[in-house]
Amino acid sequence: MKQRTYNILFHTHTVSGIVISVVLYVIFFAGSFAFFRDEFVNWERNSGVDVTDHITFSFDHLLDSVGQNYNLYGRDIELSKYYIEDRVSVNMTGTQSKTAASEDQLPKFFYYTPTDNSEATYAASYTLGEFLYRLHFLAQIKYPIGYYLAGLIAFFFLFAIITGFLVHWKKIVSNFYIFRPMAKAKTIWTDAHTALGMIGLPFQFVYAVTGAFFMIKAILIAPNVFLLFNGDQEKFYAELGYSHPHSKFIDERDAANYSIDEFVETTRDRWPGFNVTQVHLFNYQTTDMQLLVEGHLPYRSKFNGTGQALYQVNSGKLISERSPLEKASYLEAVKNILYRIHYGDYGGYALRIISFLLGIISCFVIISGVMIWLVARDKKHIPEKRRRFNEKVARVYMAIALSMLPVTALSFIAVKIFEPQGQSFIINFYGITWLLFTIFYILKKDLSFINRNTLLLGAVFGLLIPITNGIKTGNWPWVSYEKGLYHIFFTDVFWIILPILLLFAWKKTLKSGGPGGIPQKKVSKKTIPTKPIAEAVN
Repeated sequence: MKQRTYNILFHTHTVSGIVISVVLYVIFFAGSFAFFRDEFVNWERNSGVDVTDHITFSFDHLLDSVGQNYNLYGRDIELSKYYIEDRVSVNMTGTQSKTAASEDQLPKFFYYTPTDNSEATYAASYTLGEFLYRLHFLAQIKYPIGYYLAGLIAFFFLFAIITGFLVHWKKIVSNFYIFRPMAKAKTIWTDAHTALGMIGLPFQFVYAVTGAFFMIKAILIAPNVFLLFNGDQEKFYAELGYSHPHSKFIDERDAANYSIDEFVETTRDRWPGFNVTQVHLFNYQTTDMQLLVEGHLPYRSKFNGTGQALYQVNSGKLISERSPLEKASYLEAVKNILYRIHYGDYGGYALRIISFLLGIISCFVIISGVMIWLVARDKKHIPEKRRRFNEKVARVYMAIALSMLPVTALSFIAVKIFEPQGQSFIINFYGITWLLFTIFYILKKDLSFINRNTLLLGAVFGLLIPITNGIKTGNWPWVSYEKGLYHIFFTDVFWIILPILLLFAWKKTLKSGGPGGIPQKKVSKKTIPTKPIAEAVN
């Protein structure tokens, strides 16, 4: 590689990494915790659930219960279970009957809990687990700005990965095994950045690609709609497989009482082990009512085994099907694989724990990149004013990023103490607490203090989480395990192991000095030869 090309790649890698570092850290930190969204949600609600993707309750019972509060005639009804929870989402269009009351012609959306036949809005059902899940693609920012911003950050992250790989590829093997803990700070940060960056490279590449695809696909889709489909969005989404079949509405009520459960069981008999995750009812209670059953086979038996069956309800006839046992089309395969590898939900706890660790490693790679940038510019030949500015920028970055740890742990305590809580409480508590911590650390003007204090507070608050839950609910870890409340048990154990590791890291930083608690031992030029910045980082 020519020196000019090398320098261009190196500086573009540095600049792109610095520009996106804070937001990228937020995305990876929140995304790492989002791997355990379902466990955290059920811990918050103190509920035990069947750990399965399949909807286990009666659809007939649900429709009878919902029908007591709403006129369901002529509506399209979607019943979905996206997560492992004790509730299902109910999404209803307005009735197509022209003679119906005006209020029946309005769409409805709510969550239904079969155990107590209760309904709740999205805001009332909001949890800290949901907040962290949505924070990792910046959904709290006004739609669609947050989505597009997250997608662009993922795209630039992909660019930083590629340029970083090209910069380091000649020494990628040798540098991977180099770690000099007694060298100067810049060397330590560089060694850690290179080694951990290579460990997490496949993980980071996958999430950069899939994250960019999910968040900015709307930008990519728009030109295709107008160029290939003459602006017909319905036809375009039908080609992509995102739309559902629709039949012509006939305003004739069918007085027969059909069992939806029987159709679901018939579908499961066709494909043993089939997990039903969505049920769609079209033109409900009319003579032309149709039923679409969707789901997938267990991921361990078939990674890409999605399927669906469409029935004419009054005749019981199977109109069409897409068998999960058959080879999926190219389009379906691409969509499903991208979703599965992004969510990491196909390999059980082992895969999610590994993904969590790789996500935290990615956070460290981001922080180490910022520290390399800072230390490389903390030289005597650089004007004092510019050095102070660089230190201030790094301090703001570190304050925003590292304060997420104690704020997240403290939020777990808050949602348990002040339950039940809703969307506004969680967003306000997390946001205000995060802001206060950030301001405090910025004013402290000490990178070592920020590092050590966030580790210590994260550990202390984390250890208080299972204690708070035990006092509040009586479900201490051993109690929840005996009751079979495994999501509650997992969350409490998670917040016992993680704080112990944080305390260990905090204790190690007490023995260190320099920026971020890193020792800066002076070494001779013979040991570490003087090189230009770009070559030294490589």
